[in-house]
Amino acid sequence: MSTGRLDFASLSLQDALDLAILVEEEAQDRYLEFAEQMETHHTPEAAGFFKFMAGNEAKHGEALRARRKTLFGTAAARVRREMLWDVEAPEYDQARAFMSPRAAMEVALASETKAHGYFVDALPHIRDAAVRQLFEELRDEEVFHQDLVRKELAKLPPGPEPHAEDYADEPVAH
Repeated sequence: MSTGRLDFASLSLQDALDLAILVEEEAQDRYLEFAEQMETHHTPEAAGFFKFMAGNEAKHGEALRARRKTLFGTAAARVRREMLWDVEAPEYDQARAFMSPRAAMEVALASETKAHGYFVDALPHIRDAAVRQLFEELRDEEVFHQDLVRKELAKLPPGPEPHAEDYADEPVAH
């Protein structure tokens, strides 16, 4: 595990749990960053949705941490955050000033879809049955998250998305 790259074929269950926890932390952190950006840009609906998604990631991370502690106690992790990058977290360029709730939810849906793809792509390389079972569970959890976002998207009224120009201030004389 110390090479800086992940070898899915050699992941132990402890490593897989540590990896899953890191994925959740990364996504939670990025959603909170986006929420802060949206608050700065006075887009409270989008900020609220990103906070909601951060809360979901936090709950999933806590459940994984509890499971890890039950199985492995305080054993040191061998997987580090720098061994992964943007597994589930939204891409940095996805948050924009004056983002609508629909646009925020579409970013979240893309992130959950990306995470699902990560676990699907990893599964063929996993040899350990317990790790495979965990990754299948994580893959299915991402489908659940996608469905959650889709349900929220369906509640929004249809209509054109606002453009940044819609929020631009008119020039003023000094």
